Amino acid sequence: MTDALSDLSHLLGDAHVLTGADTDRFARDWTGKWRADPLAVLRPATTDEVSGIVRIAAAHDLTIVPVGGNTGLVGGTANEGALMISFERMTAIREVRPEAGIAIVEAGAILSDVHDAVARHDLIFPLTLGARGSARIGGLLSTNAGGSNVVRYGPTRGLVLGLEVVLADGRVLDLMTELRKDNSGYDLRDLFIGAEGTLGIITAAVLRLTPAPKHHAAAFAAVADLPAALRLLQALQTASDGAVEAFEYMPRSYMAELERHRPDLRPPFETRDHAVMIDMGGLSRPLDDVMEDVLARAMEAGDVLDATIAQNEGQRAHIWEMREAAAEITFTRLPIVDNDVALPLDGVEPFIETMLARLRDMDDGADHLICAHLGDGNIHLTVYPTDDSQLDAIREMIEGVTVSLGGSISAEHGIGLSKLSTMTRRKDPVALDVMRAVKQALDPENRLNPGKVVPPV
Repeated sequence: MTDALSDLSHLLGDAHVLTGADTDRFARDWTGKWRADPLAVLRPATTDEVSGIVRIAAAHDLTIVPVGGNTGLVGGTANEGALMISFERMTAIREVRPEAGIAIVEAGAILSDVHDAVARHDLIFPLTLGARGSARIGGLLSTNAGGSNVVRYGPTRGLVLGLEVVLADGRVLDLMTELRKDNSGYDLRDLFIGAEGTLGIITAAVLRLTPAPKHHAAAFAAVADLPAALRLLQALQTASDGAVEAFEYMPRSYMAELERHRPDLRPPFETRDHAVMIDMGGLSRPLDDVMEDVLARAMEAGDVLDATIAQNEGQRAHIWEMREAAAEITFTRLPIVDNDVALPLDGVEPFIETMLARLRDMDDGADHLICAHLGDGNIHLTVYPTDDSQLDAIREMIEGVTVSLGGSISAEHGIGLSKLSTMTRRKDPVALDVMRAVKQALDPENRLNPGKVVPPV
């Protein structure tokens, strides 16, 4: 190991090869659930240095784990004794080209910095989430992050035109296309987005930008039930020509936990069993009248029980903050069964009803927390069991309900370590065989973030 560290110091300089106590901030993830001590944390400044790290690792038979903002939730960077590659020195936003609608950025660029850079050109990079002030582009791409705006703009995979990737043998794969259309063979780019660093190390990307909305309208509403919420979503989409950017579900259980942990984020009225946060953005016309009209009609129909429309940016930010506190609240206690599932929109209500009924049968005293990107069917469900021995059984029960309704066991958080057993149980066996074949072809020595995403045979 000494020879490997010496070679890495020669490549990067001593200041950028962290060992011992200097690696502590990388040894545990944001949740506090996963911990693994790396051999060293490396801080390259260029793609060539990343390539050099990979070649040195191969020469000394060491494993490699790329890390961005370390804000993941599934143990995706935990690997004992590995070399961790931190991208905190590769943060450049190389270009913003408004006429082409693109930004070219390095993997270490922080999401909020990208937002600020493109906003100066009246553009947006539509991906947004609570960790935007620390999450880095490479990590967001490696997990195919979702966030709150998927209902309008889609997940990260659809917001990327090109990639630069260092392969397991150290070669640099140049996929930095700026094209909207390219039908020249396999779409290799999509292999690496969502692969959690198991197939290659993303070092740069071409991001697809969108004109910034000139008008916003936001509201917080209590609805009669989940079908009423979905009818409200459809009415808003129709009346606004598809301008709904976020449609977030926050039931009573969530609002009670929010009040307990963040009393500064009080809702504008006493909430009922079902509450939604709505945000719309438009280019050509104000949307407040649209929001008011649709909510009024929904109240007459009995779908909306109460509602408040934000009157200024401060009130809109307050509504958003209520929803974005979810991760902070979720991990206030351990152990937990944390789930990030996706359902067809009309499967959300039967999922929740069936899951809660079965949970009561298994552990009547268990607490739960639910919030959801309801506009795209993504439910974040956390269960706090009274008996730790029930953790695996509860997880399997939730998986079963999800799959029985045509859902996915991972919507946006990735697989990491926490969902490997779930992949074994629930992923199509043929799909797993294909995934293993791809891994073997691109990383035959299993050097890149081993033990993640693809469960062993």
